[in-house]
Amino acid sequence: MGIKNRLVIMSFLQFFVWGAWLITIANYWFGTKNWEGTQFGLVFGTMGIASLFMPTLTGIIADRWVNAEKLYGILHILYAAVLFYIPQVSTPETFIYIMLLAMCFYMPTIALSNSISFTALKLNNKDVIKNFPPIRVWGTVGFIVAMWITNLTGNKATEYQFYIAGLAAVLLGIYSFTLPKCKPQRLSKENASIMETLGLESFKLFADYKMALFFIFSMFLGGALQLTNAYGDVFLDEFKHFPKYADSFVVEYSTIIMSISQISETLFILAIPFFLRRFGIKQVMLISMFAWVLRFGLFAYGNPTSGLWMIIMSCVVYGMAFDFFNISGSLFVETNTDPKNRSSAQGLFMMMTNGFGAVLGSFTSGWAIDKYFTKSFNNTTDLAGFLQTETTNPKMLEFVTGQGNIIGADGLFSKVIFMKDWHTIWLAFAIYALIIAVAFAVLFKHKHNPIDVENISH
Repeated sequence: MGIKNRLVIMSFLQFFVWGAWLITIANYWFGTKNWEGTQFGLVFGTMGIASLFMPTLTGIIADRWVNAEKLYGILHILYAAVLFYIPQVSTPETFIYIMLLAMCFYMPTIALSNSISFTALKLNNKDVIKNFPPIRVWGTVGFIVAMWITNLTGNKATEYQFYIAGLAAVLLGIYSFTLPKCKPQRLSKENASIMETLGLESFKLFADYKMALFFIFSMFLGGALQLTNAYGDVFLDEFKHFPKYADSFVVEYSTIIMSISQISETLFILAIPFFLRRFGIKQVMLISMFAWVLRFGLFAYGNPTSGLWMIIMSCVVYGMAFDFFNISGSLFVETNTDPKNRSSAQGLFMMMTNGFGAVLGSFTSGWAIDKYFTKSFNNTTDLAGFLQTETTNPKMLEFVTGQGNIIGADGLFSKVIFMKDWHTIWLAFAIYALIIAVAFAVLFKHKHNPIDVENISH
């Protein structure tokens, strides 16, 4: 089997083991476990916390001591073991700690998979710019396939989503040991400093104004990514509380609708080489930022019937928003770092996006949604107005009693019902992305030089 096909299999499984539960975990948390929304932000925050140190740490190990493909395989097997245990967890607090452990094993594998692909392609004299995007696109396909399997098997709110991911992770862990050997470079000098020995030289990149800005904006864009991952599917699923949307295709197959975002990725990944060569890193990342504005804005005004086209367009735009930032950002790091620190620099990039960015996005959004964008209702009149229906609508009354409520003769509830105001939530997120885009356009100075991009091929 050719090297490209071998890397395609790795990429497919890399994101399959994530996609099987990432988009649907909110349904498991809220629908099956009936846990509080306040703590849910911490679930996605675990990805950020793990990414603060694990990608950098494993990058150092791969740069200095252990073959990247072996480390990659070990981490996936450990990740699988934790996934198999998750269904046994019975409290939200324990769930968060176990999920943090799972993310400590999984998050560094994203950066390692990039390093393995780049190294293997170069060892086989392949053009990285030309060959990496078509390989990476199969990761998106894997993510989509996992989402569809979870939804179509009726497991988007069950523990079986973790078993599906765990089995695939074991398979990937074993398969990784057959990949080309990516030996540690061990390019440190004999009299190297502690910083050099530990591979912490990548942190010196912050001393460069342009690189520092790049990593800072990577953090803010990473926050945007966590917002859509955490709340996208549950946003569509909660249309079931609106009687006029309750039986819509969007509600029943919310995960499949969300998978349009990943299908869009497959198209935009293939377009990256053209855009990167034609416009350069700044323009490509700026396009990504404005795509995030559209992503959130279209969600704000979309609905399962007359506004279905907005939901679909939002998912299409997501491909550009995600790919143009993540893939071009990874290639930018590859062209602006020394070979001896490349794996740790990729880890640093992941730390800023899926680390600090995830923490920023998860914690801030969870706090803001609970404090400013969650409405409370204690009677049928107010709730009916919010749900755009009549006070006697049987579906609404079924929803109210399903929350453990008793409706009094005067229409008052025995306990308060809380509903998220998704329209204003998505508008707030859109404004956040717009501010980032404008600031990036003004502050980040980078002259496009096609030669720099071409150098990544050699």
